[in-house]
Amino acid sequence: MIRTLARLAMLTLSLSVACDDSSKPAATPTPTPPPAEKPPGIDAPALAERARGVFKPLPDYVPRGEEPRDQARIDLGRQLYYDERISLNQELSCNSCHQLDRFGVDGEPTSPGHKGQRGGRNSPTVFNAALHIAQFWDGRAADVEAQALGPVMNPIEMAMGTEADVVAKLNAVPAYVDAFKAAFPGEADPVTFNNFGVAIGAFERGLLTPSPFDRFLAGDSTALSTQQMEGLQTFMEVGCTTCHNGVGIGGGAYFKLGLVKPYETADLGRFEVTQSEADKMVFKVPSLRNITKTGPYFHDGSIGSLDDAVKLMGSHQLGRDLTDPQVKQIIAFLDSLTGEADAGYIARPALPEAGPKFPAPDKG
Repeated sequence: MIRTLARLAMLTLSLSVACDDSSKPAATPTPTPPPAEKPPGIDAPALAERARGVFKPLPDYVPRGEEPRDQARIDLGRQLYYDERISLNQELSCNSCHQLDRFGVDGEPTSPGHKGQRGGRNSPTVFNAALHIAQFWDGRAADVEAQALGPVMNPIEMAMGTEADVVAKLNAVPAYVDAFKAAFPGEADPVTFNNFGVAIGAFERGLLTPSPFDRFLAGDSTALSTQQMEGLQTFMEVGCTTCHNGVGIGGGAYFKLGLVKPYETADLGRFEVTQSEADKMVFKVPSLRNITKTGPYFHDGSIGSLDDAVKLMGSHQLGRDLTDPQVKQIIAFLDSLTGEADAGYIARPALPEAGPKFPAPDKG
């Protein structure tokens, strides 16, 4: 009996040792997968080189033909740009609709004019406008000098009746008479309506806003974020550069609104200037410089969101339904087009005192 119990004890011990996990060979460890490859980074210099084939950086000034930059005209033009007295009710100036401390716009779909009247089109920014092929949405003014004259005479805007009325006001400000003589030396009678426009144009030709994108084009590979560079790639790949190219990133051509897919608008666009059937609903391509700051958008100011504007342009102009990520990338790139004007250049100047013969405001 004792021997039997001893044998059972030995058997139990053997079984216990056989079942002990520590006696098993170690399990083969699961191999760690290699780290996933990171997506290749953007070759910023190569992207900038590609972009330089489509865009150009801003100049320091936009000359009028072969004329040199004239500081006397610029200084006079700055005063005239801000002077509300050169309007019938003496409440409106160029800066009323094109506010230089708000990226050259007033932020409204259409701008209030004389007695609160409003026209049918949005007031585009005056910044970088001297680069454009022409002025106004329909291109009816050849340059910024001609554009400066239009609103002054428009009964809905500044509402001055005749060119003679404008000249009479200018002549009633003694310091303006002296300033015109300095700006237009050699002219027997320099205080003219045309010279009024030339002076304002000289000032506007310096309203330029260099941006991070300009630095990128000039060779600074760090000027844009990765997202902005991705947006630039998307912008070029989906076809936005068909219309938005050159130094202004737009402003250099006319295109039909609804080029691929019809766009509903009652505005006949450039047709009102040319009377050509081919110009129905054709508009000057807007510049995209400072576009993230210059809404609302389109010729009538009817689009309040830049996201919506980008999607609509993709659909109606390119025939593409842009995805939300694509829109986000494009807007990131557009934000790199936001620039800064020289604060001293755009600062409101002191305006000269009017003489005793200056007419009273007409509130009628």
